[in-house]
Amino acid sequence: MFYNKITEYFNWYLREVSYMIRLAQQDDAERLLEIQQGVLKEQQHLITTIHEFFQTIEGLKAWIRLKLENKRETILVAEVDGNVVGWLVLQSQNRERLAHIGIISMMVEKEYRCRGIGEELLGALLLWAEENPFIEKVSGSVLSTNNGAIALYKKIGFSEEGRKVDEVKIHNTYIDEILLYKITRKFN
Repeated sequence: MFYNKITEYFNWYLREVSYMIRLAQQDDAERLLEIQQGVLKEQQHLITTIHEFFQTIEGLKAWIRLKLENKRETILVAEVDGNVVGWLVLQSQNRERLAHIGIISMMVEKEYRCRGIGEELLGALLLWAEENPFIEKVSGSVLSTNNGAIALYKKIGFSEEGRKVDEVKIHNTYIDEILLYKITRKFN
């Protein structure tokens, strides 16, 4: 029911790119894997390196299925002309005292960045979270060198929650990890 709203509402035309935000399907696994490998090869936005990444298409299919079966989790994709170009996942905490928090990760192919796709993925996710009775807070993290992502999160209403100083070392350069959050619960 709610996902039908997402499908109907998130058909966009922006900067000469027509795209749609929808729920991921297991059949999207190969494209999600390609996107993740591409972002990892850039060696600048993720903590994990391409040499540490061992995901398979079958493993990703199972992971997508688990996300869609869990009422506290979801995974959305952005599609341009029938081709998945970005995705966002919200994963929930297993511990009871943290079960109200969803942790997000997002990846968009390099050539599709700065076209509003990340903003719409986040917007769709926040709509989902606001309607979800289990998720009250959405959290994520970004490297301090990723100015585009930081600006995007703040534009959508995320606030900086903290900073892990010198948390990541890339090519002998220390980088802070910025923790961001947005409260999504509705107050009565």
